[in-house]
Amino acid sequence: MNIEPFRKRRHETLKRMGAGIAIVPTAPEQTRNRDAHFPYRADSYALYLSGFTEPEAVVVLIAGEKNQSILFCRDKNEEREIWDGYRYGPGAAADTFGFDAAYSIDELDEKLVELMANQPSLYYAIGHDAAWDASITRALNGVRAQARAGKRAPENIRDIRAILDAQRLFKDDFEIALMRRAGEISGAAHKRAMRATRPGKYEYEIEAELLHEFRRQGCQAPAYTSIVAGGKNACVLHYVENNQRLNDGDLLLIDAGGELDGYASDITRTFPVNGKFSGAQRDVYQLVLDAQSASIAATRPGNTFHDPHEAAVKVLAQGMLDLKLLSGTLDEVLEQESYKRFYMHRTGHWLGLDVHDAGEYKDGEAWKKLAPGMVLTIEPGCYIRPADDVPAAFHNIGIRIEDDALVTVEGCDIITEATPKTIADIEALMVEGR
Repeated sequence: MNIEPFRKRRHETLKRMGAGIAIVPTAPEQTRNRDAHFPYRADSYALYLSGFTEPEAVVVLIAGEKNQSILFCRDKNEEREIWDGYRYGPGAAADTFGFDAAYSIDELDEKLVELMANQPSLYYAIGHDAAWDASITRALNGVRAQARAGKRAPENIRDIRAILDAQRLFKDDFEIALMRRAGEISGAAHKRAMRATRPGKYEYEIEAELLHEFRRQGCQAPAYTSIVAGGKNACVLHYVENNQRLNDGDLLLIDAGGELDGYASDITRTFPVNGKFSGAQRDVYQLVLDAQSASIAATRPGNTFHDPHEAAVKVLAQGMLDLKLLSGTLDEVLEQESYKRFYMHRTGHWLGLDVHDAGEYKDGEAWKKLAPGMVLTIEPGCYIRPADDVPAAFHNIGIRIEDDALVTVEGCDIITEATPKTIADIEALMVEGR
């Protein structure tokens, strides 16, 4: 395992802390029902700092004259390993993941009191987890109880997420390589889904094709619940039932991405169930594709996070006027935001360890400026529900096109570009499945 990226991140966090102690617990296991648990996924902040994927673990960083990085984890336990699988144990975990020290999780309560004592600041994700808030309070009170022995509790309590979010906003080479690979795998899954789609199949059958390809190529899980939305279901932004029959003449919108070693891909493609776009479908699809192209062109250093959205909205609004979906002038449509009837979400979000990744979108009141190393999605759409003032040919057309963009010095690199999205490329690919 390459532990250097994690060492560097801990070093950077310690530097930003200045002085104090940071406590970053991983996520607890969650019961699905009775004796069955959901598949375990480590907390993204703890994973970012450690690379350690076991439950019942805590990262502790101490910044000061001598920086320390400490891991608390489960002990080796031969009986439990027979049932649940391998455990590193503190000794092996410290060596494998590059920590200065590691202790049993059973020692955490006692050790936290010792480690917190005389630290000027405590960095912790306040309010994120009620049980952990209680544990931190107990530790603070444990330090305060030793006041007559000269021990002082941290005077300042700060949210560690402010530091980590700023770091996570910029991806290092290790992260970018993982995200590129996740994008390649996810693109292959979308291609497989296109080839498998035809009238009469069910949405869940196409979802199964996606899941098969994710796992076959090494993704540990989908990065989020896959959206496989045929016909009118494509006009439901977060449709996840995936249980309806696919009909001849309808479109199929798929929003799906795999997660590789914790890192997400996020791709949306929309295509005809029968392999051929109709006239109205073609017009709306090309409009959304043009909007995405404008948004991609606006995704470059120096522009703000809002600029790609604004570029997409202008193209979409003009297209809605051209298609007679809206009336008035472009300025009126933009000022009154009447385009939101058919396009009601933003054009992107940060992407990384979380599909809606950590990081602020504004600096104060101003939109954050884009800079090399940031990764965001670019996903304009158009969703047309039936209405008396909407031409029947456009009813139930829901289209979204989404790619993952790495901001570079020159502009941006679309790391999911290999996934077909022009009308000609989609129709050509779907012929292969027939």
